[in-house]
Amino acid sequence: MPMTKPVVCSLLLALVTAMTSAQTTTPNPLPVPGRSIVTTTLGIVAASQPLAAKAGAEVLDRGGNAIDAAIAANAVLGLVEPHMNGVGGDLFAIIYEAKTGKLHGLNASGWAPTGLTPALLAERGLTRMPNSGIFSVTVPGAVAGWEAMRSRFGTKPFSELLSSAIWYAENGFPVSEVIAGEWGEQERKLSATPEARSTFFLGDKPPKFGEVFKNPNLAATLKRIADKGRDGFYRGPTAEAIVALSKTAGGTITLADLSEVEVEWQEPIKTTYRGWTVYELPPQGQGIAALMMLNIMERYPLGEWGFHDPRAMHVMIEAKKLAYADMLAYVADPKFSKVPVTQMLSREHASARAAKLDLGKAACDVMPAQIAPLEDAHGGDTIYLSVIDAAGNIVSFIQSNYSAFGSGLVPAKMGFPLHNRGALFTLDANHPNVLAPRKRPLHTIIPAFMEKDGVRIGFGIMGGWTQSQAHAQFVSNIADYGMTIQQALEAGRFVKNSFRGCDVSIEALVPESVRNALKALGHEVRVVELRTDTFGRGQAVMSLPNGVHFGASEPRHDGAAIPQGAKRN
Repeated sequence: MPMTKPVVCSLLLALVTAMTSAQTTTPNPLPVPGRSIVTTTLGIVAASQPLAAKAGAEVLDRGGNAIDAAIAANAVLGLVEPHMNGVGGDLFAIIYEAKTGKLHGLNASGWAPTGLTPALLAERGLTRMPNSGIFSVTVPGAVAGWEAMRSRFGTKPFSELLSSAIWYAENGFPVSEVIAGEWGEQERKLSATPEARSTFFLGDKPPKFGEVFKNPNLAATLKRIADKGRDGFYRGPTAEAIVALSKTAGGTITLADLSEVEVEWQEPIKTTYRGWTVYELPPQGQGIAALMMLNIMERYPLGEWGFHDPRAMHVMIEAKKLAYADMLAYVADPKFSKVPVTQMLSREHASARAAKLDLGKAACDVMPAQIAPLEDAHGGDTIYLSVIDAAGNIVSFIQSNYSAFGSGLVPAKMGFPLHNRGALFTLDANHPNVLAPRKRPLHTIIPAFMEKDGVRIGFGIMGGWTQSQAHAQFVSNIADYGMTIQQALEAGRFVKNSFRGCDVSIEALVPESVRNALKALGHEVRVVELRTDTFGRGQAVMSLPNGVHFGASEPRHDGAAIPQGAKRN
């Protein structure tokens, strides 16, 4: 007997209802990693370029510890990935000291030059912080950070730690695949000054994938550091070249600005999430936003909903907006303004912010109006590396030029660009992050660490404003869904790097049904192809109480996790 039209409609409605229910209640499968985890009882270096990871692992082979290996790997990264990082930038680190069980935070970010003021910029006709050029340059803190790490925790001299970077700079290395593509995208920026062009071009173009690149000027710069430590950078020929460039370009950097720069050892800030304790560095960095996100996310049953469930992704996206609104409104150099860290991390604050989260609709305007000058700032050109040694010491380490090749300015015959971290100041006199001499700007780069029941993970995901939101997703992948560190890095992510609106970028790894459900909630979804730099790039190391160590590096970049070789008598 044929079915009547109402019966057919009822069956179709039931089928659609069942399909919709399945999409929102049946968990999506966990990601199948494209790479295996590296496992050993000895040390591992996970870095964004294999030559750098290998250099760090060789330091471990020679008896160095995780701190030594991190410096060695970073020195090579400044050569092989020069658009992302180098001695002209800043660094931050979280160090887990195995023998004491203590965490140590390091803020090695430089300050604004003494003469750089809003009044000076106004005289030059500037109404907002420039994103390139000499007025975007703050004093680089990386080498001071190396010195602080090595002198407090290291075991090897700079002459040994920088030897691989010096060798590759003098003898050359083939430029790797992803890095070559990004290097080539900066041809116009590098063409703007003769020194940048002569330093980072091969002939009349940036090097291509597989071409051998040398940087003898950087080798000479590193040799001065190997010989004299921080004084080999902040005094003498390198410092004089930086000041000469600044003077020629109309800047205000002085020799005293360089020689007097200070780093700061800090107590990491923390929160708990599903039994894990998660650590970030305190302001002036954005890490507090990751912790605020987690505090909001913990109020919802993400694990019960399932991986890549649209409800879970909606909560994370909305938590990002709420946390970043607070971070951008209040975070600045705490030596110049009071940052309400305790209040921002309180459960009461999380409850109040979560009350503004609508499970049925995306919010399109949660940003303070006074933060508008930061909206057009761009920067994601950063490296992250993590190291564990045989004793269980862990270094979570991040270093950056901010934008690609930073300010675009290269001191004469020094082989490195100066970063443009000063672009993150504002000229709004009423904002805590307003530019001032000897003040550090709001910072995007953040290392992270998490632990539970003797399991410890040093992790980070670089990429400008991507970082806090990527950190929260990484923690959720482990704590809510039980992923390995490799799965947690490779899983499809979202990122919202604008500070207003309902736009959000979703990686194509996220199922189409989930993306459509987010659109139905009002999110303006932009689908981004697989394995791009849009979603940041990360590394992680992990230790178990039984002494087994793990390392992971995600396939969105050229990186690798390389283990220490076998110990021999």
